[in-house]
Amino acid sequence: MNLVNLESVSHAYGPKPLLHEVSLGIAAGDRIGVVGRNGGGKTTLISVIAGALKPHGGRVTHNRGLRVGVLSQGDDLDPGRSVAEAVLGDRAAHEWAGDQGIREILASLLGDIDLSSKAGALSGGERRRTALARLLIEEHDLVILDEPTNHLDIEAIDWLARHLTARRSALLVVTHDRWFLDAVSTRTWEVVDGRVERYEGGYAAYVLAKAERARIAAATEERRQNLMRKEIAWLRRGPPARTSKPKFRVEAAQALIADEPPPRDNVELVKFASARLGRTVYDLEDVTLHAGGPGQGPQVLDRCTWQFGPGDRVGLIGVNGSGKSTVLRLLAGTVRPDAGKIVQGKTVRLAYLSQELAELDPARRVLETVEEIRKFIKVGKREWTASQLLERLGFRGDAQWKVVGELSGGERRRLQLLRLLMDDPNVLLLDEPTNDLDIETLNELEDLLDGWPGTLIVVSHDRYFLERVADRSVALLGDGRLSMLPGGVEEYLSRRAAGTALTANAASRPAEAATAPSPATAPAPGLSAKEERELRKELTRYERRLDRLTGREGELHAAMADAASDYEKLAALTAELKQVQDEKDTVESEWLTLAERLGD
Repeated sequence: MNLVNLESVSHAYGPKPLLHEVSLGIAAGDRIGVVGRNGGGKTTLISVIAGALKPHGGRVTHNRGLRVGVLSQGDDLDPGRSVAEAVLGDRAAHEWAGDQGIREILASLLGDIDLSSKAGALSGGERRRTALARLLIEEHDLVILDEPTNHLDIEAIDWLARHLTARRSALLVVTHDRWFLDAVSTRTWEVVDGRVERYEGGYAAYVLAKAERARIAAATEERRQNLMRKEIAWLRRGPPARTSKPKFRVEAAQALIADEPPPRDNVELVKFASARLGRTVYDLEDVTLHAGGPGQGPQVLDRCTWQFGPGDRVGLIGVNGSGKSTVLRLLAGTVRPDAGKIVQGKTVRLAYLSQELAELDPARRVLETVEEIRKFIKVGKREWTASQLLERLGFRGDAQWKVVGELSGGERRRLQLLRLLMDDPNVLLLDEPTNDLDIETLNELEDLLDGWPGTLIVVSHDRYFLERVADRSVALLGDGRLSMLPGGVEEYLSRRAAGTALTANAASRPAEAATAPSPATAPAPGLSAKEERELRKELTRYERRLDRLTGREGELHAAMADAASDYEKLAALTAELKQVQDEKDTVESEWLTLAERLGD
């Protein structure tokens, strides 16, 4: 049964047609992700579907009695009402407190907010979560969400994906979060040049199908096709869940990537990074750190010892408020530890993208603000001009001559990031770099970072981006340590869930039992600070060996594909591959033994 029908709908702002003769429908049970460039018409499309915007042409029909719930990018919260009143309305306390679904929504989205506080006192992120909670506790036939993952951490995004897939209502969602698209969508709409192109499946399926269409049409410009092939290769080599949803045949898309190498040559990048950085990047020794300064605010690190080496590509994970940004500021030198020592390598050339927008001259042109840093830069084996990189990050044509004062917040953030890259750093600290970037620009940024030789430490709620650009994950789990996560985000979510369960159980036990540390969070028994430092250094050495072996494994797979008809060479490569894999198994086993001694 169709809930909404659009017939020949057109809409424009000025001379630019955002929708042109669009006809489509949404049926009960549909879960549709909407993608496209910023400013391309996504929000216009969902506003027309919701009935909030009357199109200039065509017809929009809603099923009689249709209940539509909409989360827009703004909100209409009454600043004088409490959070509880804004979310729960006139529901009696016993009514909502006895509803497990409502309790779960409140705990997952508003667990850190006092429900009696006034909506006017909330931060932007808290207002966003409050509006989302208000929407989700109601029953709807169609839920329309515009960037619902903004201001949510990885854990909350994971919960929201599971919640939405369990609902009976149809779903229409605009988001740049590609992991979220894959998790919640069974169909994808791309808004491009006034049209709505439709694809079966979530983001991974959309990428594969788009590549197949491009192959058949043979109309894709060479660099763009290479980017797509590169991303498909990464998707297909990753966890099977990423590509389990496509409902069409993918043999042709597979042919596109038969000879595609891994996204990054890790061995080569580490070699370049070591030449630029030497052996030391950052060494943390017995560091204690509080979020608000010495002894102030929540404790982030407690006598923590850690190393970040040349060529490390690390995703730093934790819930909102866990101290991720504080750790980046510590490495950037803008805050000092309460105790302990941080050693920075003498050759470190740092670029730090914080969540605050840097001051830029509002009267200058976009291209001028980049060229004043540098007019050319070499990334990997290719040299780029400032103008070419601006185009890659979404400043096309006349947009490079816009005055900085006229840029949106998202455009200013892209400009700030590009200025940092043009300064040719060898260490990049990125705090939420994906904010306000559309998927196409994210693809370009990931490709740039693939060829960039240096140490990268990134904080992002965008799970896809983290898995794409980082080689390993480290978490702040609230125990004062940096914990390695060999299993990445999945392991982080499992450990968080286990920790929450332990906390809940401890609350119901006698006080003396609840104070005993759990095995997962107890300090490593019997280790002195010096012994722990040495073990962490050894752990880092094993991680680098694993990186090198993984890189060699990829090279051998590529060489075997090239030597498919040379049986003698293929046999030699197969033998070497087995040796590399056996060594990798041994190193992983030794790494796990060390990690257990440290309690990681």
